[in-house]
Amino acid sequence: MVGTIATMESVAITLFPFLLVIVVICFSFCDANSNVLCIESERNALLKFKNDLVDPSNRLASWVEGGDCCKWLGVVCHNSTGHINQLHLAAPLSKTGYFATNADWEAYNNSKRSKLRGRINPSLLELKHLSSLDLSNNNFSSIQIPKFFGLLESLTYLNLSRARFQGAIPYNLGNLSKLQYLDLRGNDLKSKSLQWVSGLSSLQYLDLSSADLYKANDWVQVALKLPSLLELHLTDCGLEDDPSSISVNSSKSLLVLDLSWNSLSS
Repeated sequence: MVGTIATMESVAITLFPFLLVIVVICFSFCDANSNVLCIESERNALLKFKNDLVDPSNRLASWVEGGDCCKWLGVVCHNSTGHINQLHLAAPLSKTGYFATNADWEAYNNSKRSKLRGRINPSLLELKHLSSLDLSNNNFSSIQIPKFFGLLESLTYLNLSRARFQGAIPYNLGNLSKLQYLDLRGNDLKSKSLQWVSGLSSLQYLDLSSADLYKANDWVQVALKLPSLLELHLTDCGLEDDPSSISVNSSKSLLVLDLSWNSLSS
């Protein structure tokens, strides 16, 4: 019996170093998973995106080679996979008025300086898991909404409001079948038809306010037939009396309809 106990103690002592190694490996593995670094190809895609932007206030100073992009300003990664799934790059919005204080004017000037400008690099297409993109309140006054945005198939949220985009709304935005929220208000946009909207089968919120929709006589037929649409904002879009006999009451899901500042008589 004594010999057996001695043998067991010897075996335990012999195995102890190996057990210790296993414990260390386990802790290292678990710690690595709790601090997921961003994926290299996605970090490189963001750096390409940054290189084509003009950033007067250096908002993207944290976006550097070799850094953990999951910790960069405006970047959100998935907790377990490390894939980038959200980009929040809206510029702060600040207004002034007749009674504005010095602090108000300082905030306004800082807001103007923080607006991103330049070109939007298609490297964003390498972010295959991107579900949310917010570029609102920036200053892209010299460019149109990039057509490649219609290829960001994982998007559920797209906010380009007041970013000073110009020109025609790209029809291929209608390919974003997972999109639930689309805000394009406050830009210098136009569209001769809203037929592209019919492809947005998951859309719940749509704001095209200030877009020139004077020739888009199909807005009733298209927008009000979206099966999940809850809010539709078409303020100041140049809409006139629609010849269609389709009633706005034909939508089964719509809760909010804003057609203010148009020329509708009914």
